Amino acid sequence: MGNFLSALLLQAGYNAALVATGSALLGFAAGASGTFLFLRKRALVSDAVAHATLPGVGLAFILMVALGGDGRSLLGLLAGSAVTAALGLLLVEWIARRTRLSEDAAIGAVLSVFFGVGIVLLTVIQTMSAGRQAGLESFLLGSTAGMLFQDAVVIAVGGTLAVLATYLLRRPMTLVAFDPEYAAASGYDVRRIDLAMMGLVMAVTVIGLKLVGLILIVAMLIVPPVTARFWTERAGRVVWIAGALGGVAGYLGAAISASAPALPTGPIIVLVAAGLFLLSLVLAPARGVAAALLRHRRFQRRVHRRQGLLALARSEPILERYTLRVLRAEGLVRPDGVATEAGRAQAAKVARDECRWDIARQVHQDAGLTGRYDGLTPIEEVFTADEIEAFDSRLGGPRPVGGLA
Repeated sequence: MGNFLSALLLQAGYNAALVATGSALLGFAAGASGTFLFLRKRALVSDAVAHATLPGVGLAFILMVALGGDGRSLLGLLAGSAVTAALGLLLVEWIARRTRLSEDAAIGAVLSVFFGVGIVLLTVIQTMSAGRQAGLESFLLGSTAGMLFQDAVVIAVGGTLAVLATYLLRRPMTLVAFDPEYAAASGYDVRRIDLAMMGLVMAVTVIGLKLVGLILIVAMLIVPPVTARFWTERAGRVVWIAGALGGVAGYLGAAISASAPALPTGPIIVLVAAGLFLLSLVLAPARGVAAALLRHRRFQRRVHRRQGLLALARSEPILERYTLRVLRAEGLVRPDGVATEAGRAQAAKVARDECRWDIARQVHQDAGLTGRYDGLTPIEEVFTADEIEAFDSRLGGPRPVGGLA
């Protein structure tokens, strides 16, 4: 615990602080920029882009070695990965637009072919004298052990530019994500905006290769937006909540990894993001499982209350135990099941409201109005007091059922 707190407070050493800061920045950029791809229902595009970076890493290494370098320049490797990622992105878009294949088929083809080429290139590099200790396999799952200050600067600058571009393009990307036809009718070039969405994802993928690897960066792009969706109904808020969740996952994951050096940073970051997703899945106030169960429980209680009161109004025995518990808890029946004075009054009102709704359906032929009746909504929330008084006059005054007053 002490090691974890030290890492959390950036006191576990220079490299640990550097990795934590870089991870937080990358997580924020990935969460924010991946939101619109998630809202556009194109999450798998990020997978294709990520796998398409591997051949670029291998080709860049070979080219730099051929030019007399050692091939390990991070900027050179990222530049190569950006070229093949952009090529893969354009191929997915071209195949989906120009052929009869669906987008998921295009993604599968590009993903598998580019990844296969990348693995072949890595195998070839291992046979080279300069490639035996290249460490390019770290681009698969990420590696932070040798992270330098300039690596953190690349992540910070690239992530900031990606977040800034996301902010500037948020309106057209939101419109295209939810209603591309309307966006086209409004004068937006949907294809270019789609490419901009995927370009942002490509940029974050490239700058995150060193930290979490091409396989795990997909999780950082998709899991935070999915998690953020549990907490709000507004697209504008999803972007920043997703960014915050991604930043928290990156920071906590790096701190956990620094406190236990045997644990790899990239996978731990993804596991923390998954943990935040599970917590949100259960605890989110509007869309979480716990909230849904609570709403169901409340609805069930309301149904049993109404059915029990109708049974009292009709002088029928209440056989359901849960119904009796509900009515007893509100003081509407005694332990022996006999209605209290408050219970008789409530039963009379429920029965009277049933009769009022019958009259309302006869008076109002508007299904949009009377169709709101679900047996649980109080009639006072649908009709005014004057309208209810008119219903009562057609009934000949309040008319309880079963002789209850």
